Amino acid sequence: MKRTLALICVLFLMACAKPAFKDEFESDKPWVEQLTQLPAYPDVKNLMAFDAGSATSNQYFVDTTSIKIGEDGVIRFSLVIKSSEGALNISYEGIRCATKERKLYALGRNDKTWSQPRASEWQKLDFVRQFYAQRELSKNIFCPHQQIVSSPEEAIQALKAGMHPRIFR
Repeated sequence: MKRTLALICVLFLMACAKPAFKDEFESDKPWVEQLTQLPAYPDVKNLMAFDAGSATSNQYFVDTTSIKIGEDGVIRFSLVIKSSEGALNISYEGIRCATKERKLYALGRNDKTWSQPRASEWQKLDFVRQFYAQRELSKNIFCPHQQIVSSPEEAIQALKAGMHPRIFR
């Protein structure tokens, strides 16, 4: 009988408890991606190189004029990858720092125009081996400690330095 009474009291107290604390960054509203406008096609004079690690012999560049910080918490940019044979792969992408995901918005063509990719959905950076550049940009340059940089200027400074100042290696 005492156990039953104690159990009823505990259940009553749990029912009266306040909901878990939510800080100012949490929200009940679902995340909504903003519409994306494609930038001008990358110009060689605006490209800034960065090191994506030793796993590949490719060279990696970001078009600094294309860097945009969205109201939706996504940093968008043009990425240029140059193979050791000189072939170029150009893309317009976004990284969602809070979730460590990337999305491909457009692919560059030889005639310096953009084309839509066949698939354009958010992908976890940790699960695809080939995302060397995107993982480096996310982890050490654009999203230190999964927090998006505050401005394109901050992103460019981190690119110049080779890592964001908030990152300690």
